[in-house]
Amino acid sequence: MNLSLEGRVALVTGGSRGIGRAIAIALAEAGADVAVNYRRDEEAAQETVAAIQKLGRKAKAYSASVENFDEDQKMVADVLKDFGSIGILINNAGIASRGQTVADTDPLELERVLRVHAMAPHFVSKLVIPQMREQKRGDIIIISSVATLSHSANGGPYNMGKAAAEALALTLAKEERKFGIRTNIVAPGLTDTDMGRRLAAARMGKKEMDIHELDDRYPFGHVCGPEEVAAAVVYLVSDANPYANGQKINIDGGGPI
Repeated sequence: MNLSLEGRVALVTGGSRGIGRAIAIALAEAGADVAVNYRRDEEAAQETVAAIQKLGRKAKAYSASVENFDEDQKMVADVLKDFGSIGILINNAGIASRGQTVADTDPLELERVLRVHAMAPHFVSKLVIPQMREQKRGDIIIISSVATLSHSANGGPYNMGKAAAEALALTLAKEERKFGIRTNIVAPGLTDTDMGRRLAAARMGKKEMDIHELDDRYPFGHVCGPEEVAAAVVYLVSDANPYANGQKINIDGGGPI
């Protein structure tokens, strides 16, 4: 089974922290050079870049609000100038919604969450695909959520955004397979990240909490770690996956216990 990504270049949106950071580092560990997108936290992005460079791989950080097409155009052009190609695209950037009912949701919140989760992956994929088609292999991953399995109350914008992102992935899987591009979905459950910790606290009615207080409620005795999400991504974009396309892997330990 060949998990080597030697000679390939990856662009990871929202790659400075959390799941995105774990994916960026895991791709580098497998041999890829990595372009790390971030929106605000330049310090965290540079820490991710430094971690990748320590592994002996090329890395650079790129600031762009991925929901802004003009910023995406500049980012992709800069990455192609610096790295020469993008063979792996990880559409990971995301934000949480505020936990309101549909009746109480601010229309501006709905628009922003949909732009980040649904329109941004469309924008970035559109920009990356033309040169990806010229390569021997291309891979696009949409980082979704197990939220699309349940569509729980008080999460309308997030549920809608992730469902739309999955629809994009399934569409791309059919459109681009003739060019050797595989598009797949990785959907984590509650994960030990900044966003995950905020969500956990909100669910428990607390301002803050140690997310590992919930470990005994989750499969295998712990809340999902970002590295466990990254492992699935590395498999899907590597030669160990020659044929899976248009598939979704839920990283939730098999569901609630």
